[in-house]
Amino acid sequence: MELREPLNELIHEPTEYTSHLNFPPPEKIKIYDSTLRDGEQMPGVALSPGQKYELAKTMSDMGVHIMDLGFPFAALSDRHALQLIVQGKRKGELREDVELLVMCRSTKSDIDITIKTLKEIGVDVNEVTFFIFTSGSDLHLKYKIGKALIRREGKDIKQWLDLPVEFFREANIRMMCETISYAREQGVAAVEFGGEDGSRSDLEYTIHLAKSGYAAGGTRYSFPDTVGCFTPEGVDHYIPRIVKEFPGEDLVVHFHNDFGLAGVNTVRAMSHGINVPTCTLNGMGERAGNAPLHEVITMLKLLYGVEVPGFKFDYLIKLRRMLEEYTGIPVSAFAPVIGEGVFTHESGIHTAGLLIHPKVYQVIPPELLGRRIRYVFGKHTGLGAVKDVLMRPEYRAGLARDGVEVDNELIEAVTMFVKDARQKRTRSDSFVNMTKGYYAEYHKLGITELRLVELASTIGRLMKEGSFVPQSVEKEEWSPEVGDRRKKNLMK
Repeated sequence: MELREPLNELIHEPTEYTSHLNFPPPEKIKIYDSTLRDGEQMPGVALSPGQKYELAKTMSDMGVHIMDLGFPFAALSDRHALQLIVQGKRKGELREDVELLVMCRSTKSDIDITIKTLKEIGVDVNEVTFFIFTSGSDLHLKYKIGKALIRREGKDIKQWLDLPVEFFREANIRMMCETISYAREQGVAAVEFGGEDGSRSDLEYTIHLAKSGYAAGGTRYSFPDTVGCFTPEGVDHYIPRIVKEFPGEDLVVHFHNDFGLAGVNTVRAMSHGINVPTCTLNGMGERAGNAPLHEVITMLKLLYGVEVPGFKFDYLIKLRRMLEEYTGIPVSAFAPVIGEGVFTHESGIHTAGLLIHPKVYQVIPPELLGRRIRYVFGKHTGLGAVKDVLMRPEYRAGLARDGVEVDNELIEAVTMFVKDARQKRTRSDSFVNMTKGYYAEYHKLGITELRLVELASTIGRLMKEGSFVPQSVEKEEWSPEVGDRRKKNLMK
């Protein structure tokens, strides 16, 4: 139905209440994806080099600006993935402006081994950004890396518990800054840096750490909510101060989703001027995952009127399906934006409203994601949805050929039948086997503790007998042709 009044006179759009916020200019926003590193750290997930390459190419096509590729020295498969992605970028299969990033701890040895690894696979240090990270909160400083800091400072390890947190704070900054400076001396041009558990750190210390990192040669500061406990109010406390201290700098936030707030908090941080949001495809990551890219990018556009130039929303669905196939972990049918059922309707009240105008019940336009509104018929079906389908020319013509006329009597009869049929089926429906099957397969994605002990027993006995030789299984047969064929099948 065509509305008589302009839509903005009939409803108040969310952007009416958000236009005053301090979002960075859209052209300054850089979407930073960590699926290939933090997403893969989701328990049971392991992506092959070929899969990472396909995901990287598709993310480049979608409009991602920065990709975290993890620790190249940690595994042969990660080195192979980095090599493939860098080569793909050189060949133009990834956009020229896509930034590739590798991770390092705040130690010179990590810098050395990363540079050595890059050289071995033919990657120049100027083709990647080094992310040099340390700890940020006093809890992490004293009790996670405290012993390492004591040894580094040449003190007796027996002093560990007696030393004040101030000692660990300063030792930590010295360690991080020396590593950043060392990396720059080795020819590394771009260095991201930050301290884990930033959302539980002392704000003044966080500012001190960031200023020290820039002074040592760091080029971009990253602020994390490592354990996913940030509230929007916490964002309001930390982020405006950080933005104020570093005007004109690219600033990163990296939030986890333990309370389901990572997407909201990421957008909230951007509303204070942060221009580099870290996200993952499908919201994957450790524990409850990371800020979901689909939530962040769609909230920015539809709730805040901030549209990142060149971003292709329909690729969110393509990448959702790719990642589901690669990991064996499906997205919930009712996951916001990308869930299989979010544009599906059954309720008679809702379908009646949608038939008048989509905006009555659907705020996210399905065509933005290359989808359409779909009806499912059952217990809650109304006459309007049945009539809408039966009256469509392609269906009505077929019914006419069968000698069936679509009238109110038929519509009512069909509606009553599907309602009754679904209700009867409810009495016999059982999803126990399907649910058990899903969780059984999910728990097989990784090796359980019990299975690990069994393997240790078997391998230990074989090693004693001299009949077991450890071998790497990280090689895979893969080619661009195989990858292209897989991606086309997924996108059908």
